[in-house]
Amino acid sequence: MKIHEFQAKNIFSQYGIPIPRGDVAKTPEEAKAIAEKLGGTVVVKAQIHAGGRGIGGGVKVASNPEDAYRAAQAIIGMKLVTHQTGPQGRNVKQVLVEEGLDIEKELYLGIVLDRAQSAPVIMASEAGGMEIEEVAARTPEKILKVAVDPATGFTAYHARKLAYGLNLNAELIKKAASFIASLYKIFLEKDCSLIEINPLVITKDGNLLALDAKMNFDDDGLFRHPELKELYDVDEQDPLEVEAGKYKLNYIKLDGNVGCMVNGAGLAMATMDIIKIAGGEPANFLDVGGGASAEQVENAFRILLSDQNVKVVLINIFGGILRCDRVATGIVEAAKRIEMRLPMVVRLEGTNVAEGRRILKESGLKFEVATTFEDAAQKVSRLAKA
Repeated sequence: MKIHEFQAKNIFSQYGIPIPRGDVAKTPEEAKAIAEKLGGTVVVKAQIHAGGRGIGGGVKVASNPEDAYRAAQAIIGMKLVTHQTGPQGRNVKQVLVEEGLDIEKELYLGIVLDRAQSAPVIMASEAGGMEIEEVAARTPEKILKVAVDPATGFTAYHARKLAYGLNLNAELIKKAASFIASLYKIFLEKDCSLIEINPLVITKDGNLLALDAKMNFDDDGLFRHPELKELYDVDEQDPLEVEAGKYKLNYIKLDGNVGCMVNGAGLAMATMDIIKIAGGEPANFLDVGGGASAEQVENAFRILLSDQNVKVVLINIFGGILRCDRVATGIVEAAKRIEMRLPMVVRLEGTNVAEGRRILKESGLKFEVATTFEDAAQKVSRLAKA
């Protein structure tokens, strides 16, 4: 689960991490009032779940309250397109108005779970303000990494190693060490999957502040944090993903035109891979799960077909807990309720596969049967191109 910058900064402040003074506004009038309260130069920042807001015109500097009003008026309601939103962009509904700072230097600080090391990794860099992926590609030596062994936990040594590596003076090393320790505490206590501050700034008066904030949470840990569920912004999610969540379906929209319905996350990822190898482009990740009912399969089918980019459908089911006859029944029931005009390829294997194939064959539906993984991928790719 992702949250907005201002929400992440609110959490930072609860843990004693310094942030700029500011508040969120949903109207230009509110932005003006916040600017008047702050005094001096302010920065008006669009609040969406994506980076690159400044390049897309979603961040503006205002020297007075009137300028803040005009900046908010230009940003609120705009469709902000960045490299992370895709061409469809995101509608901006609120802005964060913050005090302007005299910045001496910009740094990068982040924590992410490294699955290869089975440990959280703290990353820091003097190349703040840049996309960390770009820094990694061009100047990887500028990224400092410290893995924290879950068995021994975070120690002052980890913080000092990063602080010294950033070439900070003695006073800032103390502040940075405390800053990093607090950030790691948030990462653990809130079940985060990512925390990123870019940039972490050193002001001319010698302070460290989180000028930006990005925070993602592990969905599987949200049951421990009811307070975090209140931060969920449904408007920032794809409508089809929101709809799928109502039926406990794992759905992620992609940019291709081959709609996929699969049971099991591993099989779903393998299906997308083999479609790519065959020359096709998957339109989604859709895992109906191992114990889906016919009703869930029907809802999954309806969501799949709601994507206007889908030109062909691949149903790839391995029947274990989820029997093939149950899947076939769900497909038939969905096709009867939804006008099915798209070509469809079905591959069923496993429990009750013969019964499942019989149900499909006698349904009157038009579809192609695939016998192997490769056969299925080649057929849907051919149909998509045609």
